Amino acid sequence: MEKIFEDKVALVTGGAFGIGRATAIAFAQRGAKVVVADWVEDNETIDAIKKDGGTAIFVKCNVSDTGDVASMVHKAVEQFGSLDFAVNNAGIEGDTAPVHECSEKNWEKVLGVNLKGVWLCMKHEIPIMLNQGKGSIVNLASIAGLVGFPGLPAYVASKHAVIGLTKTAALENAKLGLRINAVCPGVIKTPMVDRVTGKDKTVEKAYEDMEPVGRMGRPEEVAEAIVWLCSDAASFVTGESMAVDGGWIAK
Repeated sequence: MEKIFEDKVALVTGGAFGIGRATAIAFAQRGAKVVVADWVEDNETIDAIKKDGGTAIFVKCNVSDTGDVASMVHKAVEQFGSLDFAVNNAGIEGDTAPVHECSEKNWEKVLGVNLKGVWLCMKHEIPIMLNQGKGSIVNLASIAGLVGFPGLPAYVASKHAVIGLTKTAALENAKLGLRINAVCPGVIKTPMVDRVTGKDKTVEKAYEDMEPVGRMGRPEEVAEAIVWLCSDAASFVTGESMAVDGGWIAK
């Protein structure tokens, strides 16, 4: 694989599992030094990168905590000297309930990770990139940021807000060397989706049938979109909310 990110540094939150793990590995395969951040200590991502000859470190971080996020970004720059790419992927689905039964605790937890977490990450990433005069950020939204999903009010609200936040940050920094985009995955075979389906084959089949392509997506397919958005091939793309969804929202 061509090392298009040689001597570059990528930070991926929620990098221990699913889309985050696939993205961290994809950056490393292209030559980037990778900072894998998660609130769960899991070295499988790091081990996979190093086994393939790549360079990576793990940083434990709760993205809803200001101190943790500041420390995470500081460690990335301290370790590798720069921050070229940031993928703000950490997210949770929360409890399932209609709007009027969604608990305040669930609302605050989901918005704290999915929205406040993305904002805090950009709050600390953007100044580093502005000082460098360049950088690319990709925030993970969802098709639930483009359409509604009954029973997931906090999750849907958080992902719609991530798209609005992404557009605002992109416009603020469009002339300053930074590109900021969002990716909106459809139903991807990840631990999060496994929790939603309970790994029940009947439920999984129902989700697959709702996808126009007839299957769930793979984390690696979303990772490819993310690394493309960070690459020079996407140099004229900013403020975009890219659906990687097997045609879900085209229905």
